[in-house]
Amino acid sequence: MTTKSETGALEKYVGRPFLSVNERVWKRLPKSAAATAPYHAYGTFLHSLVCQYSDRNQYHGTFFLRNRPELQLLSKLGAEKAKAGALEIAVLGCSNGAEVYSIVWTIRKEHPDLKISVYAADISPDILEIAKRGVYSLKANDLMDSAIFERLSEEEMQAMFDVQDGRVTVKPWIREGIDFQIADAGDPKLVDRVGQYQIVVANRFLCHMAPPDAERCLRNLASLVEPGGYLFVSGVDLDVRARVALDLKWVVAPEAMEEIHEGDPSVRGDWPWRWWGLEPFTRTRRDWGIRYASVFRIGSADVPALQL
Repeated sequence: MTTKSETGALEKYVGRPFLSVNERVWKRLPKSAAATAPYHAYGTFLHSLVCQYSDRNQYHGTFFLRNRPELQLLSKLGAEKAKAGALEIAVLGCSNGAEVYSIVWTIRKEHPDLKISVYAADISPDILEIAKRGVYSLKANDLMDSAIFERLSEEEMQAMFDVQDGRVTVKPWIREGIDFQIADAGDPKLVDRVGQYQIVVANRFLCHMAPPDAERCLRNLASLVEPGGYLFVSGVDLDVRARVALDLKWVVAPEAMEEIHEGDPSVRGDWPWRWWGLEPFTRTRRDWGIRYASVFRIGSADVPALQL
């Protein structure tokens, strides 16, 4: 039986030096290597070691309009799921608000007659206060940096914000109908407090949890989706997501699956060297149809169980 001290020594003298050498070599590989099976297999092995030796923690860095294919599909499905012209969305782990405002802006831009209400929650009071105010700085600070705007065009900046004296404020028509609240996404009583929603978004925070904790949280979040509604869940260990989806018989929403998986260059570029890094989409895996899905229809009796 390996003791804690022996595990620490193994990590210090074998694990991290091994990864350091491999990272230097990896970055020198030709781009053509990325399409090969050995590249993917060895990268998966390296990523498993990175996850093993990493102390995961929550991270608030994000971007406006971070994954455009994801936002487009959310807008489309939201319009389809709306009842009497009204759509209710929950966004868990909303961080500084960039994702919430991106969602609302995208939907209202494409469906201006749709009434949207959003429950947006995060466990951090400090970051939630930033989200609630909807006021950002073009300069970096301790909780965020100015990179949150780097994926926006000048036209999009003007459409979404009022900019004055280095302060960037989300326009009032985008902020309307959003209820920011402190909440723990893993709280088993959360559904009793906030109810169910047509669409639930739980993106890019489960990967910062240890896999057992992320799995418990993901199972809990599924209860917030009303029968026949959709769960958007990117930024989670793929093994965890696939295992829960199969066990709970979620139905994959196949539209734009590959585009969404590849739609966030920051996490794709960080694989395999960061625990949040996302492996390339590959159809050579037998389980690719469930492994790379990030949008699911949940709990509807008129939809067949997941077929692979």
